[in-house]
Amino acid sequence: MKQTRLMSLVESVANVIVGYGVAVVTQILIFPIFGLHTTLAQNLKMGAIFTILCRARHNTVYAERRIMRSRPGVGVASI
Repeated sequence: MKQTRLMSLVESVANVIVGYGVAVVTQILIFPIFGLHTTLAQNLKMGAIFTILCRARHNTVYAERRIMRSRPGVGVASI
């Protein structure tokens, strides 16, 4: 079954929200182990930065994949 554009958007937004939450919770749990003490506001800001960087990386990989697939015979295994 093919996913609709709307559901693809919903999935993407949910993925970003979950990733942001995981980043913030991870920071809150891990930073003190390394002696880093941050406020909730600082964790939220760092989580936002990490999320933006992650999305930028994802978009770069997606663009590279599209470029490679648009070139005949490049990046595709021949059978």
